[in-house]
Amino acid sequence: MLTRYVPQFIALSAASPFYQGQDTSFQSSRLTAVSAFPLAGHMPFVRDWAGVRRVFREDEGLRHRRQHEGLLLGHPPQARVRHHRNPRLRHAAHRARAAALAAYAQAIAAYHLAERPREPTRAVYLVNSYNRFEACRYGLRGELVEPWESRKKKIGEDILDTVAAVMPHARNLGCADALAELAGGVRRGYSDAGWLRERLGATGALAAVVRQACELWEERG
Repeated sequence: MLTRYVPQFIALSAASPFYQGQDTSFQSSRLTAVSAFPLAGHMPFVRDWAGVRRVFREDEGLRHRRQHEGLLLGHPPQARVRHHRNPRLRHAAHRARAAALAAYAQAIAAYHLAERPREPTRAVYLVNSYNRFEACRYGLRGELVEPWESRKKKIGEDILDTVAAVMPHARNLGCADALAELAGGVRRGYSDAGWLRERLGATGALAAVVRQACELWEERG
């Protein structure tokens, strides 16, 4: 069920607009690079833990025929800070934002476990590649195809609708403030990728952007 929300998490955590010192026009260029690996992709459609175990048993059985190890399955991206000497900025969200994203994932899971508003469907995977691309390319301004309603929605709008739906569970979990902060950023159109571009425009030097970003993230924790 969480696969449906992966584009939201990509848009919320997108912070890799640059590659080798150049602006890629993407909000998250890193995930497009990961997609090039032969084992990248989404989790196969399974309905229970036995299905998950079966997928990994089959993978282990075939692994000796491949050079590559393991599976790179799609999931909400981890937020992490690159070292200041590395000129390629990746998922650069500070720890407080990473914690807010974790709280959001927890609230969504609680919502689905408690209310069961939808049944799992393969239709999610039919639109998965399109939705991921829109999130990587345009972030909050991108459009996703809602698989149950067969219509397009702005990713930012989809996040706000989801936050409203899961907020009662967030309150029970004690993370309502974190979700409210995420929603406020969506309404303002904030993204870490946008902040990095603004800093590059102001300084004209990627090294200065890296230095300022590290200072900011250390300050925010």
